[in-house]
Amino acid sequence: MAGKDSWTKILQHEGSWQPEVAVAWCAIAAYTTLSGIGIFHTLRMLPIMLFMFFYKGLWLIVVAYPLWTNNQLIGSIYEEWTFTFLILVIPFLFTPWKYVFDYYILGRNYENFIEYK
Repeated sequence: MAGKDSWTKILQHEGSWQPEVAVAWCAIAAYTTLSGIGIFHTLRMLPIMLFMFFYKGLWLIVVAYPLWTNNQLIGSIYEEWTFTFLILVIPFLFTPWKYVFDYYILGRNYENFIEYK
């Protein structure tokens, strides 16, 4: 949905953009496009997934959690975003965390593990 919405917004936009709005739409379009490629090339696109875990997790902690603890989340404009970002749990469960740790933290070389064509 975000990919379709962002590309529609970009392709149908007329006139000048506010810089922050343009950056947001372009970032969403780029992120969703690369995430789509990640379906077919999962290990190669892990940095995109790690970025997603970080920004969505950070948003849930610094925006949604304080609202939730103060009983201000339900019915707010942030409620829908919170539920959208909580879907983060699904790809989180299927991420090859041993590979992430070995490759990105320990710096082990996995060139033989990923076939480059």
